Amino acid sequence: MELAVLNAQGNETGRKVVLSEAVFGVEANDHAIYLDVKQYLADQRQGTHKAKQRNEVAGSTRKLKRQKGTGGARCGSILSPLFPGGGRIFGPVPRDYSFKLNKKLKQLARRSALTYKAQAGQIIALEAQQLDAPKTKAVVALAEALKVADKKVLLVLPEGNVNLQLSCRNLTYIKPVLAQNVCTYDVMNASALVMVEGAENVLNTLLA
Repeated sequence: MELAVLNAQGNETGRKVVLSEAVFGVEANDHAIYLDVKQYLADQRQGTHKAKQRNEVAGSTRKLKRQKGTGGARCGSILSPLFPGGGRIFGPVPRDYSFKLNKKLKQLARRSALTYKAQAGQIIALEAQQLDAPKTKAVVALAEALKVADKKVLLVLPEGNVNLQLSCRNLTYIKPVLAQNVCTYDVMNASALVMVEGAENVLNTLLA
């Protein structure tokens, strides 16, 4: 698959980039995408939730009433989960939500996600951008020229570009990321994939 390379004004430069069929044209695996996204979201969880159990609640341990003869249920302590202010039964405790996925499955998930974007025509090739200083206006103008200002944009860079990356930090709809760090969640979460010229070679090498 070939894509025309656009400049900052949204016009074709006459050059084209080649998207490898082994990365952007595979048979998509929805379950692999599901597992990879699930792992990504699980890794974002802090897992610091905590509820006090019966042995951790502060309060009196006096027996509330005699064991027999009251005509009611037996109760031994106000700390019982059955009473207001008592401990919680099977409450949440701190835990690690992360889990392991095989490397090949994660690569399949990324290839599947990129394939979906390629099939939907949501990938744009952009020539390398050089900014003298961080400037948000320049990125806003670039997004408008590429007609992606109203979309969630994943800006894929072949290598670090400090000024361009800093120019995006005040824009909530654009997320810059290095090609080597592209993950399935970011690809699926974006409605437009803008790849700076050269990024496709990194993806072709990593995922082919």
